[in-house]
Amino acid sequence: MGRGRRSVLAVAVTVVCAVTVLGASGTAFASAGPDRAPTQPATTSLTLPSSSPTPSSSSSPSPSASSVTAPPDKDLEAVRTKLDQLYHDAAVATDAYNAAEEKAQQQSAEVVGLSQKIVEQQRKLDDLKDRAGAAARAQYRTGGLPPQAQLLLSNDPQQFLDGAGRVLEGERATSGLLQDMTHAQQDLQQYASDAADRLQELEANRKAKATAQKRIQQRIKEAEQLQARLEKRQRERLAQLERQAAQQAQAAWLDTGILKEIGGSATEADKKAVAYATAQIGKPYEWGAEGPKTYDCSGLTSQAWAAAGHPVPRTSQEQWKQLKHVSVKDMRPGDLIIYFGDASHVAMYVGDGRIVHAPRPGRTVTLAGAGTMPILGVVRPDAD
Repeated sequence: MGRGRRSVLAVAVTVVCAVTVLGASGTAFASAGPDRAPTQPATTSLTLPSSSPTPSSSSSPSPSASSVTAPPDKDLEAVRTKLDQLYHDAAVATDAYNAAEEKAQQQSAEVVGLSQKIVEQQRKLDDLKDRAGAAARAQYRTGGLPPQAQLLLSNDPQQFLDGAGRVLEGERATSGLLQDMTHAQQDLQQYASDAADRLQELEANRKAKATAQKRIQQRIKEAEQLQARLEKRQRERLAQLERQAAQQAQAAWLDTGILKEIGGSATEADKKAVAYATAQIGKPYEWGAEGPKTYDCSGLTSQAWAAAGHPVPRTSQEQWKQLKHVSVKDMRPGDLIIYFGDASHVAMYVGDGRIVHAPRPGRTVTLAGAGTMPILGVVRPDAD
């Protein structure tokens, strides 16, 4: 095997090995479970008494009641606000993780495809070289004289005429062979270059996933530590405050009279998507999860619409960017409602002013009021 061939095949082997290694790290992240992209992260800190501990990587996520001091009851509303910030930041980072994961999967497939092309192109080039070598050997066996010279030395006029035609054909074939070899070599180099570019992008996405995963885990840990400081009665009061805030937001949304304007009828695809999403009610939230046992918010909506025969982008931000926008008053069951200014949360509208969604870590897929969070807009997966 020639040196050039060995080097190209080595590139193909390196490509496949690199995809295997990078793919393994992606699998490891996915098994840990994440959710989405970092946009406008919450950096404000909770204003509580000085006794509140600063989260650190060495502190336990579930400190005992004797090792911490519960905040005063008057600060529970501040605790609720801080938790909302932490979980929102985790949701944004989850979108980043999901986006990087999706791109990495696409790039892995592209790299594997390019490596196969590299091997196939090398085989084609080797075949062309073998044919060129055979032509050279044939010329050597005839004394090294070119076909034109052999014809001029021939004493047979008919042989000369017959041979002249074969010479022209041979010249054309030789010229074509050289052109094919040049093109094959150029294609081979291009495939190798493209594979190297995809590998660099794959590595960049691996790092983006790792960064997003770290941020998600940090924010969730901070939230868990904050909640662990609360006494049982305070946790119950906090849950009550959360319900009250949601009820007030929903009531304010309904008071606009918007529900009287919403009257769109669901299509068959809408009904299938709604049926899938509502069948998941009660299953735990897990960042980066797409079912069937756990979901994050966009994992739920993307899988529901995949089940309905209309695949949609994996993340809430891409769902907002790529799907058709419709007005709130024109929405119908099955449409997706995108929340917050950074499109960091998504839910499915199921009718009667309600949504089904996967809220956040520690919660389960549930029904809620469509107006309980700030609505950015509505998108329709089956607009076509």
